[in-house]
Amino acid sequence: MRVGLTYDLRDDYLKLGFSREETAEFDRAETIDAIADTLTGFGHRVERIGHARALMACLVAGERWDLVFNIAEGQFGLGRESLVPALLDAYQIPYTFSDPFVLALALQKAACKRLVRDLGVPTPAFAVVEGPADVERVDLPYPAFAKPLAEGTSKGISAHSRIGDRQALRERCAELLERFRQPVLVEAYLPGREVTVGIVGTGAHARVVGVMEVLLGAEAEAGVYSLENKERYEELVSYRLVPSSERLGREATALALAVWRGLGCRDAGRVDLREDAEGQASFIEVNPLAGMHPIHSDLPIMGRLAGWRFADLLAAIMESACRRLPGREV
Repeated sequence: MRVGLTYDLRDDYLKLGFSREETAEFDRAETIDAIADTLTGFGHRVERIGHARALMACLVAGERWDLVFNIAEGQFGLGRESLVPALLDAYQIPYTFSDPFVLALALQKAACKRLVRDLGVPTPAFAVVEGPADVERVDLPYPAFAKPLAEGTSKGISAHSRIGDRQALRERCAELLERFRQPVLVEAYLPGREVTVGIVGTGAHARVVGVMEVLLGAEAEAGVYSLENKERYEELVSYRLVPSSERLGREATALALAVWRGLGCRDAGRVDLREDAEGQASFIEVNPLAGMHPIHSDLPIMGRLAGWRFADLLAAIMESACRRLPGREV
């Protein structure tokens, strides 16, 4: 099968002068190599396309593929993760992972939380701050938690994200509004255990890879899975699989699958959950375009803990995506 590979390469953007934080969601060269080599090992003919603009040029030139393995994050706007899938839909080219609607919904965290709440899944109370005046209308208990409305990879999240009073909220929101040029999502802070649930498959075929607890070390930024903690995870963070024999494991599995299926997510990704003061797990966010670095990304990490090789993970993603090919079982 002829398989295209779409991605945003971090080094390309760093060379253009973008900061490490601005490029945090983009992929390293070793991620692209690992995916391409693994797919080639499956017997596919892999062609590296690159970012959305490169894809556009290829499509206009008449290039087509049997399937595109898409991990392109995009760069600008709320539709940035949806751009490549939308282009592929326009040319009726199948691709891995979720469709444009799901990717845009997941990125707009407040809209996603509203829909998840309608699914009956608990999520922390929240408010959206679009400008300084909105801070005065936030009616949430303290501590609260503030983060950019539409970023991933913990961009804009640090120890300062945990807010203790109104003045701190004003200062933090002002900083985030200026820095990211987008609204701020303010949530009730959940003090309990944090887990991320890895899922492969689509709809009734979706299954959990593992429920992975994030354990912050003594030197880590406290109380938050921040960008700093993620980038230095080997020295600051440890991970453990939560077994299904534990209540949290069972609860997280049920909630994550309800979110995954209810939103229409496809092929593979993660659902992040955190416990409140009473130990009730609540939805934080969903990542339907999860990082795929074979060593450092959360989904492959939990796969390894659960006994999955990187090739096993990619095989499950391809099997799920191929169900949507013409003439295949849905």
